[in-house]
Amino acid sequence: MATRTAEERQREIVRVARATGSVDVTALAAELGVAKETVRRDLRALEDHGLIRRTHGGAYPVESAGFETTLAFRATSHVPEKRRIAAAAAGLLGDAETVFVDEGFTPQLIAEALPRDRPLTVVTASLPVAGALAGAENVSVLLLGGRVRAGTLATVDHWTTKMLAGFVLDLAYVGANGISREHGLTTPDPAVGEVKAQAMRAARRTVFAGVHTKFGAVSFCRFADVGALEAIVTSTLLPAAEAHRYSLLGPQVVRV
Repeated sequence: MATRTAEERQREIVRVARATGSVDVTALAAELGVAKETVRRDLRALEDHGLIRRTHGGAYPVESAGFETTLAFRATSHVPEKRRIAAAAAGLLGDAETVFVDEGFTPQLIAEALPRDRPLTVVTASLPVAGALAGAENVSVLLLGGRVRAGTLATVDHWTTKMLAGFVLDLAYVGANGISREHGLTTPDPAVGEVKAQAMRAARRTVFAGVHTKFGAVSFCRFADVGALEAIVTSTLLPAAEAHRYSLLGPQVVRV
């Protein structure tokens, strides 16, 4: 084990991070047969290359053009935090009557948290969102057509964006694989980015909802600037000082 080159070790670290969702310095050192400081050095190098993000005592993978987590995986990570965020995001509905709900697990939770006591039209590219709301009283669901992506069960490509372009929406709830002050909102797949960008163009207001690990992460395709958002909803795991820096770019930042 100890004879592995730095490159081989780092490839293995990325593989494990992507397979399990995170890695631990102590466990990696034992598994790779190297000192913890060697693992930390590997993690620093991988972070410099945008493949992982370091945390206290470990790291987790960054979603990129070559790697994206599935909806099934997202439904098992940070779930209590995502539920709090979704409830707070749904609370920003205001008097909106037509709403876009993005693909992804957090937007799905937002859809489930939307009020059922008044008429609402929900436009979505997500099959799980459409399924969650199809039987809801007072909710009319418009599912955007297109090619279905297996990992997220959402539609993309020109059929989807063309249909979206025909709407004027009160509010769009969007997710992203990363949000940073410098690079804005990003996602690994250009086709997904185009749907998100078109939804924002169609909407009068846009709310981004995401867990704290999305902040500072940068993926492949940029689809919006932070300043284009009316609000950002995340948790108190994002430090107040960092939340304030995002708010200086324009959006209201809600931490729950």
